[in-house]
Amino acid sequence: MGMAVFTDYFIEGLGLSRTELSMAYLCGTIGSSLFLTRAGRWYDKYGGRLMISLSSFALGLMVLFISVTDLLAELVGGFAFVFILTGYFGVRFLGQGVLSSCSRNVLLHWFVKRRGLVTGIRGVFVSLGFSLAPLLLAWFIVTFGWRGALWIMAAIVGLVFPVLAFIFIRDKPESAGLMPDGGVRSELDVGESEPAVLGKSLETAQRDPVFWIYACSLGMHALFGTALTFHVVSIFAEVGRSSTEAFAYFFPSAIFATSSSLLASWLVDRYKLKPFLIAMLVFFVMGACGLLNLEKSWGFWLLAAGFGSGGGLWGVISNLAFIRFYGPLNLGAISGFAASVTVFASAVGPAAFSLGYDFFGSYGAAVKVCMGLLSLFLIAAVVIDQQEVSHE
Repeated sequence: MGMAVFTDYFIEGLGLSRTELSMAYLCGTIGSSLFLTRAGRWYDKYGGRLMISLSSFALGLMVLFISVTDLLAELVGGFAFVFILTGYFGVRFLGQGVLSSCSRNVLLHWFVKRRGLVTGIRGVFVSLGFSLAPLLLAWFIVTFGWRGALWIMAAIVGLVFPVLAFIFIRDKPESAGLMPDGGVRSELDVGESEPAVLGKSLETAQRDPVFWIYACSLGMHALFGTALTFHVVSIFAEVGRSSTEAFAYFFPSAIFATSSSLLASWLVDRYKLKPFLIAMLVFFVMGACGLLNLEKSWGFWLLAAGFGSGGGLWGVISNLAFIRFYGPLNLGAISGFAASVTVFASAVGPAAFSLGYDFFGSYGAAVKVCMGLLSLFLIAAVVIDQQEVSHE
């Protein structure tokens, strides 16, 4: 979401076309997705505290690298495409991949009975971040220039956050003498806590159609949402709306996302995930319908309500799905593989929309394809039986 705000500035600064930049994003992101399952295994081995601190520091370095890609291209007389591809690879692997997965997983070990509520509260911050970051970064760019905005991001992500993470994060409550959901651990609790480490393997999850309907549905949000954010100014311009109106979309979307996330987090500890998945896909179909009618006022609001509400549910579902169905033992590997699907999908989105625009002269064809896929996933979500193994 953060990199998308810089799209037009990268096009101008690097001398690349919109399609070339989208292809660099595609290649870099697909490349990063190939390593996320391995990163998930690192989480299972080394824990969240170390992984979050190191990946955040490395992410800051990669953002700093992106800020000078145009200067490097001038220095060596070309290779702008290669430099920005490398930058996209780094931020997608370290940011949306490793950092997001580890931050989500480490929280799940600390709560069981209140896991839905806690992850829902976390989802509020995720939804707000996804929705409001473009507005904040656009202000940074206007105030400090696009390079200065990247430097600010690099300093916060690469210097401030790793220190905070290393000081405050603990991998599991047992390491601090505590139990999940609160309380002090005693010797009598040791035997009772053993079942918490049970779980299914990654290979078992990959053979389960439930895994794929969740992974693909979550991936569609990444594909569609990233494409929309990446090309938001161009998409709005196509129907005669200004860039101001394009960025204004993110605020009502954040309101809808926050509201749906809070409501879902209040309910999800009492119910299974299936109805939440169905509701998320229905909202995304609504959002796609709004995008196809963006020139109309109701289309704008349907887009904001659909994608916003669906995004709020996405935050809750992505946190809970894999630990509920497959347990905590191999959570890093399973969620890492699911993250690779999501990151791969997010890579395809901007390039697919850009190519669709090149071939058809409009973004409408790509939107209709996304709506068709969402409808298929919706049917599958209704039909497939979903048996949770760790629902409480």
